[in-house]
Amino acid sequence: MERYTWKTGILEVVMIVVAAIFFIPLFVLISTAFKATNDPSGSLQLPANFTFVNFSNAWTEGHLGNALANSATVTVVSVILLIVLSSLAAYPLARVTKRWSKLAFAGFLIGLLLPFQLALIPLYQTMRDLHLLGTVWALILFYVGLQMPFSIFLYTGFLRALPIEYEEAAAIDGSGLFSTFWRVLFPLLRPITGTVAILNVITIWNDFLTPLLYLSGSGQQTVPVALFAFVGQYVSQWNLVFAGLIISIFPILLVYFLLQKTVIQGFASGLKG
Repeated sequence: MERYTWKTGILEVVMIVVAAIFFIPLFVLISTAFKATNDPSGSLQLPANFTFVNFSNAWTEGHLGNALANSATVTVVSVILLIVLSSLAAYPLARVTKRWSKLAFAGFLIGLLLPFQLALIPLYQTMRDLHLLGTVWALILFYVGLQMPFSIFLYTGFLRALPIEYEEAAAIDGSGLFSTFWRVLFPLLRPITGTVAILNVITIWNDFLTPLLYLSGSGQQTVPVALFAFVGQYVSQWNLVFAGLIISIFPILLVYFLLQKTVIQGFASGLKG
């Protein structure tokens, strides 16, 4: 049994201070969401009178129902495509040891280093020429291309850590390459698949710039863009913004709590690879 020392006390104080610093924005978010427009209390004070009307106003005035549906459609379809395409691309990169495989993997890694802002205008022109502006398919194509290098990187590291004996045993039983991957290897990729899913869900769900650019002028807006409508040049309805943020946070929290164990396992396995 270790004794409680002054170093332990200092460490606990530092941890409490850090926790308080992280708690302040959360407190402001929640307290402001329950404040009326003319509430006299300050940002770091509890509401003078709690009200739930901000949530209903944010839902109706911000058309959050439609925005949540659009965000969910873009996120789910993009993540499914990322999982399928990235895992398939990572399989030969992890198993083939020839020079082209290493060069291809390095090419994907370059995609992690280059900022997507470099291709912002050409991508916009491409979507315009394909007549996809104002549709969720423009966002889906963008996110799949943007997030594939990172997803392939995670899958490749995990696959390299898997013993090749699984595939050899399947080949002896007469299983083909494609069948071996989907029936034998892909179930073993569940930890890293959960990691890929939750990281991409958070990135895609919270993105603001791309939906603002590709869906501008259309009735199909995602949640961040819908909430931005409450922020004006002269008047900003922060109580509605924060209420809408709380509404939009619940789907992400639900997904995270369901997959948090898988995410931790995936990170640990990815680091081993």
